[in-house]
Parts: sequence; C-alpha cells; structure tokens
Amino acid sequence: MIAFALAVFLLLITPGPGVLSLAGVGAAFGWRQGISYLSGLFIGNNLVCIAVISGLATMILANPFIRMILLVVSAAYLGYLAFRIAFSGAKIAFIPMPKPGLVTGTTIQLINPKAYAVHITLFSGFAFYPNDFFIETAIKLLIANVIWILIHFLWLYLGVKINQLELPEKTQRIINVFMAICLSWLWLASLLWSMTR
Repeated sequence: MIAFALAVFLLLITPGPGVLSLAGVGAAFGWRQGISYLSGLFIGNNLVCIAVISGLATMILANPFIRMILLVVSAAYLGYLAFRIAFSGAKIAFIPMPKPGLVTGTTIQLINPKAYAVHITLFSGFAFYPNDFFIETAIKLLIANVIWILIHFLWLYLGVKINQLELPEKTQRIINVFMAICLSWLWLASLLWSMTR
C-alpha cells in the first residue's frame, strides 16, 4: 500500500496538461475560478479511473488503429503545449486558456493522455489486497484521490502565488523551458508506454 501511495505521488507530481493548466488558471483568474476548474479536473480524473477499472479504456486501446490515432492526437497536443510554453517569452506561461470552469476541466482531463497512462499503471499493478478486488480498488481510489487533491491544490496555490512574485525575465524563461521539458518527457513516456502495450 505504501508503494502504491508513493507511485501515485511520483506519477502525479510531475507536470502534465492538467496541473499546468490548473496553475495557469490560478495565475490568470485566481482562487474562485481555479476551484471551479479543479472540480472539473477531479470529475474528469474519476471518469478516467472508472474507464480504466471497468476495462473500457483497455477495450478501446486494444484496437491498434484507434490506439495509433489517440497516440498521434495526444503526441500532437503535448508537443503543441510544450512548444507554446517554451517559446512564450519572458512571461511564465503554464498553459494559457480562456476563462475555464467545470466543463473545461472535465474535458481536459478526459483527453489527457497522462491520466490514462497513470491510472492504467496504478490500477493494473500494486496488488496489496489480492483476495478482494473491490476492497483493493476502493482503497486505491481513496488513496489516489486524497493524493490527487493535495497535489492539485498545491499547483493551484503555486499558480495563484506566482503571479504575485516579480520574477526577473530570465527566471521566467527558465521556468517556461523547464515546464516544456516536463511536457516533452511526458510525451516521450506516453509514446514508449503505448508501444509496449
């Protein structure tokens, strides 16, 4: 169970489309809009969990043609986001978007390739209660959601607070490049993961 919690933390703390867009919403619109968007991400995340646990995601990804289309779309999406962040200049970019809310957050999470890769990894491994699938799944959902909420609130807080800092332009550029590298790593990891499934 500890190994599972550690895996959840490590897989969720790395920047992906969900947390970077959440930080961007916090930076651009503040707490109130950020909480609405966070709620949408949470709903979308749990819908992805249900799709993974029920086997729906596996059935869809079992078709090589559909898997390839989703891979190309996901890779293009992540590449586009990484490019926009890396070349956004001297203003910390996160992921800029118009005023988002609950529906936008849910939609972003449903098309987020990292969400599927993370949940398939978490729910198909780490058996710590092998005699009862339902109890193990319920415990995994509880642990994953508690850690998910804490990490996403941290990213929202960082987005809200970073706007209040007067960072030098060079520092802001370095932060943008770092976030773009994180998204590029996510793209590569998603690509490798899909090729091994």
